[in-house]
Amino acid sequence: MLTDTHSHLYADTLQDDLEAVMQRCKDHGVDRIFLPNIDLESIDPMVQLEKAYPENCFAMMGLHPCSVDHDFQASLATIRSWWNKRNFVAVGEIGIDLYWDTTYVEEQKEAFRIQIEWAKELNRPIVIHTRNSFNEVFEVLDDLNDDSLSGIFHCFSGDAEQARRILDYGNFWLGIGGVLTFKNSGLAAVIEPIDLKHLVLETDSPYLAPTPHRGKRNESSYLKLIAQRLAEVKNVSLEEIAATTTENSKKIFGI
Repeated sequence: MLTDTHSHLYADTLQDDLEAVMQRCKDHGVDRIFLPNIDLESIDPMVQLEKAYPENCFAMMGLHPCSVDHDFQASLATIRSWWNKRNFVAVGEIGIDLYWDTTYVEEQKEAFRIQIEWAKELNRPIVIHTRNSFNEVFEVLDDLNDDSLSGIFHCFSGDAEQARRILDYGNFWLGIGGVLTFKNSGLAAVIEPIDLKHLVLETDSPYLAPTPHRGKRNESSYLKLIAQRLAEVKNVSLEEIAATTTENSKKIFGI
């Protein structure tokens, strides 16, 4: 059994053949799929997907950093209201993204801080987005991390020192996705010495498709390709990768 800890399977680009997409997940042993929220518009399709596949799909709730702008407090208020309606498996995806635009960097930091505090209050893990922003994310976590906080650094593609800092926080895992399969990413060398107990698998579908599908639409069934590459890097069996990373996901999400 494989667990995709980060997949936007509710995205528009997957809706025309969603039933077939889900069948391919089943055929490739991907039985558990965790769904991070993006913004206010993504909530309904995410919740509907979870409702359609309650044994396989598990929704998170949070505001993606790329959805943070001058009016982020209003969006956060709506996001928070959903936590009053029902439980979710994690606060996510949240964090800081400085790849395209740094206009709202301070607002992103504040939204990140607010949602971390929610996670502590709600006793839920966080799923962190860090694109071109490790230093800024570390700045916030250095201030707020404690024994009550845990989660995943989604789509980890950092260096060995950044991996060490993350693991030193004590209750965080590295989310390993399609980047591991990219020929010149350098991620394999970073991941090779890290114990499997610190890793989980993800696709970030429909983005970041692994080789040989790079540049095309991603889907959760491709998780097996990532798992196979990780098995090569760690020199262990695919079965061990599946068992250990799934067990890690159970520790994080409690499911």
